[in-house]
Amino acid sequence: MKRLVLAFGCACFLATPALATNEFAKEWKDHYATDKAEKAFVDASRKAGCNVCHVKGEKKTERNEYGKSVMEFLKKEDFTKEWVKENPEKAKELIVAGLKKAGEKSSSSGKTFAEKISAGELPAADAGL
Repeated sequence: MKRLVLAFGCACFLATPALATNEFAKEWKDHYATDKAEKAFVDASRKAGCNVCHVKGEKKTERNEYGKSVMEFLKKEDFTKEWVKENPEKAKELIVAGLKKAGEKSSSSGKTFAEKISAGELPAADAGL
């Protein structure tokens, strides 16, 4: 029983920091990988998963160029589990605004991230595909 309680406690502790990034991923999908997007883009987004922002094969603290841009405007520390539960609409508003600001930044290709997404491309060239 002690092991079960300990395991549950560890799981809860480890899950809490991931909430923000889960919320960021959810809003990214809801905003960009929609029914209106090309199927190939939606499929590529799903295949890339976390690697839309993170570097494949690396710790989740490692972000690709798009992920670095997103993190300029969105800090997971600002989106605690409690705050998001208490302010879901405000959280969504701030996340979408941060994603839009990140989209205005230039990628290494010379296009903005928003231009790449509008063209049906994943925002980072190294999205793990």
